[in-house]
Amino acid sequence: MTNLLRRPLLWIGLVGVLAAAAVMFVRSRGPVVRTTVVTRQGLEQHIVASGRVRVPTRVQIAAQTSGLVVAVGAVEGQRVKAGDLLVQIEDGAERAAVAQAEAAVSQAKARVDQLRRVGAIVATEALREAETNLERTLAELARTTKLVDSKAVPEVELENARRAVNIARAHKNAADAQQTAAAPMGADSRVALTALLQTQAQLAGANVRLEQTRIVALNNGEVLSRSVEPGDVVQPARTLMILAADADVQLVFQADERNLAWIALDQAARASADAYPQQVFDATVSYIAPSIDPLRGSVEVRLAVAAPPKQLKPDMTVSIDLTVARKSHVLTVRSDAVRGVATQTPFVLVVEDGHVARRDVQLGIRGEGTLEIGTGLDEGAELILPDGKRLAPGARVRAERD
Repeated sequence: MTNLLRRPLLWIGLVGVLAAAAVMFVRSRGPVVRTTVVTRQGLEQHIVASGRVRVPTRVQIAAQTSGLVVAVGAVEGQRVKAGDLLVQIEDGAERAAVAQAEAAVSQAKARVDQLRRVGAIVATEALREAETNLERTLAELARTTKLVDSKAVPEVELENARRAVNIARAHKNAADAQQTAAAPMGADSRVALTALLQTQAQLAGANVRLEQTRIVALNNGEVLSRSVEPGDVVQPARTLMILAADADVQLVFQADERNLAWIALDQAARASADAYPQQVFDATVSYIAPSIDPLRGSVEVRLAVAAPPKQLKPDMTVSIDLTVARKSHVLTVRSDAVRGVATQTPFVLVVEDGHVARRDVQLGIRGEGTLEIGTGLDEGAELILPDGKRLAPGARVRAERD
C-alpha cells in the first residue's frame, strides 16, 4: 500500500482501468429507455368540433309594394306569432280603391237581380200582350177576308188587316227575344253576370293590394334583424326583417372528410354553448350532407337537440363532443408509443429479454391519448416510448416504466 502511494501514476492508471471497465459494463447492458405496457380497458373515440346553432328556416320579410312605412310592429329579438303585424305601409289609396270596387260590385249585383226579378216579369207580360195582339189581328184578318169575298168591304181593308197581322207578329217575335234574353242563361243575364264577375275580380285585386300594405308574420318565430323604421319609403323586394321561424333546435358543424367513415346517424354527442360552458346538453346526429365541400374538404353534419337550454340562441357558437365509436375490454396503448401512425404500416418497438424488437401493428379506434391495438401485440407487452434515441432491432436496452 505504501508503494502504491509512492507511485501516483500507477494509482491513476488503476482508477482509469476500473472506470473503463465500469463504462463497458454499463454499455453492455444498453441505454435506459422509457416504456409503457399494453393493457385491456374500455375505449371511446370522439370527434371534438366547434359548430353553431342552426336556424332551419330563416325568413326574409320584404315589401311587395312601394309606399311610406307608418308603423313597425316588432324589434330585434322579439318573439312574434303567425299573423302579428310586422310593418304597416300607408294604405289610404288602397282603401279607396277597395271602397270603389265594392260599390261597383253592388251595382252589378243589383243589375243581375233586376234582370232575374223585374226584367223577367216585364218580358213575360210583354210577350203575353204581343201574343194576344197577334191573335186579335189574325181574327180580324179572317173576318175581313170573308167581308172582302162577299164584296161587303173594299179590297183595301184586306191589305190593312194583313199589315196589322205582320206588325203584331213582329211585336211577338221581339217579345220572344226579350224574354229569352231576360232568362237566367239569356244574353242580358250573361252580360250582367259577366259585369258582376269583372267587378268582383277588381274587388279581389283591390283587397290584395290593400293586404300587401300589411306585412305580417307567417310563422311563429324570433326577429333576428330589422332594417326599417317608420317614415321610410320602401320598394318591392327590399328586405325589411329577417325572422327565424320556430323549428326543432339543430346544431351544425363541418367535419373533416377524413372522419366521414366514423360518423353515422343517431350517434350521441354532448354539446355546450361557448357562452355557457357549464350547461352541457345531449344531441344526436340527424343529418350528414351527401356531398363534400371541395374548398374546405369537409362535410356538413347536423345534430338534433331534444331538450335545448333556454339560453341557446340562433347562430350561437357551440362546442361539440361526438362519440363515434365505443368498445369495451380491448388492447390499448399510449398514442405516443406507436410509430408511423399516419402511414399504412404503423409499428412499435418492444422490449423482449432486454433487447429491442420491432412489431407491426394494426390499429383500431382512437381515444384521447390512447389507441386500440387490433393485432400484433399481446397484453402486458412493454413498448418503448420515443425519446430521440436511435434504437435498432436487437440492441440491448434497460427498460424504465414511464
